[in-house]
Amino acid sequence: MTPFNATSTAADVIAGVDLRGRRAIVTGGSSGIGVATARALAGVGAEVTLAVRDLDAGRRVAAEIGGRALTLDLADLTSVRRFVDEWAGPLHILVNNAGVMATPEMRTAQGWELQFGTNHLGHFALATGLHDALAAAHGARVVSVSSVGHVNGEVLFDDINFERHPYDPWAAYSQSKTANILFAVEAAKRWAADHIAVNALNPGRIASTNLGRHLAAPPATFDPAGSSGVSIKNIEQGAATSVLLAASPLVEGVTGRYFEDCQVAEAYTPGVRRGVASYALDPAKAARLWSVSALALQDDPDRAPENA
Repeated sequence: MTPFNATSTAADVIAGVDLRGRRAIVTGGSSGIGVATARALAGVGAEVTLAVRDLDAGRRVAAEIGGRALTLDLADLTSVRRFVDEWAGPLHILVNNAGVMATPEMRTAQGWELQFGTNHLGHFALATGLHDALAAAHGARVVSVSSVGHVNGEVLFDDINFERHPYDPWAAYSQSKTANILFAVEAAKRWAADHIAVNALNPGRIASTNLGRHLAAPPATFDPAGSSGVSIKNIEQGAATSVLLAASPLVEGVTGRYFEDCQVAEAYTPGVRRGVASYALDPAKAARLWSVSALALQDDPDRAPENA
């Protein structure tokens, strides 16, 4: 579908693109592939807002790329609502990049399991809250950074918060990353008439990011480089698929899909850590997750987004 692959960088996929007059938000834009994504978008003219927990770090990156930084804590729906309420005008690109992985058992401010609450629910609240701004852009794109880790498990609809089963940090991570893909599937359908494209992606195995800060050692379920044909990327390569989906004319009109290595992913084959699991593209499960997520926002003391 595109001429790019696992070795392509963010600079490669955005070469020749002009984003002057376009406005973008990158969550988690103060570190890792978030920085590389924000830098690439700003480098071709986009007005970039970094939505970050660490405002000082965000401001340093913003100063470098000529953007701005605003506070956003995805683990607190009140913070998400505050961010949404402060946004004014159209939004052309939303990159849901921030995330946590394999954390100890913890809860969000509203009581949700931390990984589900941060990786999925916080981004769900952000995207639905910004729906009108995205619709006003007349051709907006939403990009959800998922993971190959989604192949380890589905959304546990019967016990999302691990209240009846022992907490497993990797099962919690897997369900949150599956949720990122299911969100794209359902949002693509619901928002098609608004000309909002929504896609998810696996950035690949990337060295030197903060995502693995809770790990004492690499997880046994993640194959070492080369054992299944999956090599480690640098940060610029890791940001390439996000930037492609955010800005490249090569994917204009593509929506509701899951990409890896700058291509639409093939179906997952057990034993090979590539591809997309069938349950992550299941439209019935995507619709169910949307209902669960919208109900969660209604339970928030702040008002729920009208477009949830």
